[in-house]
Amino acid sequence: MVKRPLSDAAVVTGHPEAWAELRPGARLVADDAILDLEPGAYDLVVHAMALHWADDPVGQMVQCRRALRPDGLFLAVFPGGQTLAELRGALAEAEAAVTGGLSPRVLPMGEIRQLGALLQRAGLALPVADSERFDVEYRTPLHLMQDLRAMGETNALAARLRHFTRPSVLMEAARRYPGAETGPVRATFELITLTGWCPDGSQQKPLRPGSAAARLADVLNVSETSLPDN
Repeated sequence: MVKRPLSDAAVVTGHPEAWAELRPGARLVADDAILDLEPGAYDLVVHAMALHWADDPVGQMVQCRRALRPDGLFLAVFPGGQTLAELRGALAEAEAAVTGGLSPRVLPMGEIRQLGALLQRAGLALPVADSERFDVEYRTPLHLMQDLRAMGETNALAARLRHFTRPSVLMEAARRYPGAETGPVRATFELITLTGWCPDGSQQKPLRPGSAAARLADVLNVSETSLPDN
């Protein structure tokens, strides 16, 4: 969708082996608190499936903006708030039923409205936030849990339990998971995409309010109806 060439790219990721093939020639940077990015060295910085793990996501985005040349593109992709909604519910119900309490288990993830505002806080221009939902099918809820472990997306919250979860809790969660009685089960993954540009004087600017030269009704070829005063 970006029609001009982007030749000098950096990818911030915890899975460099995957991006080495997807973006050949890009500089691969670990998703550390302090990113190993040179100021003003890139026309594209991709934060790939790691921003949801950051203690300071705005700080990560600010570092990416500083690494961009003027009018360079920042692109981030990461899980959003609807991700694993089914598993969250099943684990909460099962733990409450078996132990009588709840503990943090699934990383909290932001909603698209909140996440889009982070672009402006980071000083990026022309911000756009989008989301796409994927329904992934698993044989059983336990297969989903195994897949999350293989992804490296297990519980790393500071307030998590410091001992192994009781097998009875996991089995109860598997029983309560939607569709578990018939199988297979579905898991929701919502991917948020954020795009923003390093500010530059050549970028388009919004018109001054009241300076429009055409009526929206004329552009849309519809009749305009006035609203009542009260």
